[in-house]
Amino acid sequence: MKEIVINENEAGQRLDKFLGKLLKEAPASFYYKMLRKKNIVLNGKKATGNEKLTAGDSVKLFLSDETFEKFAGKRQTNDLAASVPNIALEIVYEDHDVLAINKPAGMLSQKAKKEDISANEYILQYLLESGTITRESLHTFKPSVCNRLDRNTSGILVAGKTLNGLQQMSKAFRERSMEKYYLAIVAGHISKPRRIEGFLKKDGVNNQVTILSEPSNDAKPITTEYRPLKLVGQVTLLEVHLITGRSHQIRAHLASIGHPVIGDTKYGNPRLNREFLKNAGVTHQLLHAYRLFLADGTKIQADAPKEFERALEYQRTGREK
Repeated sequence: MKEIVINENEAGQRLDKFLGKLLKEAPASFYYKMLRKKNIVLNGKKATGNEKLTAGDSVKLFLSDETFEKFAGKRQTNDLAASVPNIALEIVYEDHDVLAINKPAGMLSQKAKKEDISANEYILQYLLESGTITRESLHTFKPSVCNRLDRNTSGILVAGKTLNGLQQMSKAFRERSMEKYYLAIVAGHISKPRRIEGFLKKDGVNNQVTILSEPSNDAKPITTEYRPLKLVGQVTLLEVHLITGRSHQIRAHLASIGHPVIGDTKYGNPRLNREFLKNAGVTHQLLHAYRLFLADGTKIQADAPKEFERALEYQRTGREK
């Protein structure tokens, strides 16, 4: 017999959903049958699976060790520390429910392939090493990032440490109840703040978007605001307020008005990209998610990477780096 006492990260979900995570290799028909036969009970009583779990509830499974191990499946959390390189995450915000890191350019937000190591894995490693979570708790709840940044975009990446944190922050990003600001170094001079609108059409095959000025059946409306912070040489440092949050929106929207992001190999200016690579060591797009204002007034901020200052210094001095 195994007894599991429901914790705060497991509370709030239905019993059958919890069992589906715990016995991930079992068909739903198996644990429904076990519930009917009282081989699985909730707080010592027969249950149907529809019950909503609360912290402190007791789930008892009267299964043999062999059956439990068979349906629980192979657990890979023990190999996490060995498979994830030991790097120091830059934590820019943390409370009981939420964690925010300053993601460097080049790091995936989430896995694209099974063998990838993404920010998710680095965050799990940090939470395990700090004692915030245990390997056992990962069997039924896994902390996860709530927003995504392109691989070569740096900046604030938010993760839910608890189920409540994950649900609340995912909802906030989905409903756009927070304000998101980016820093970008773009080609050309921009002297005045502006709000621009358009329609974004995505090509999923080539992972590329097109900005349209008129509505289209398969295009989504977008809105971007920006204001210039510095004009240096042939570039402008912008603060960008992302009103809608579509794929590649900032990069493609700015490029569509003649001000591509420096270092952007997909929507940018190849000549300028080569120039900044040679003279300022810019190896990725100079786009950085640097500030979040949450609905409760909380501000999260992350400093831009050194490449921003190198690019501006190159423009100020004209010296080769």
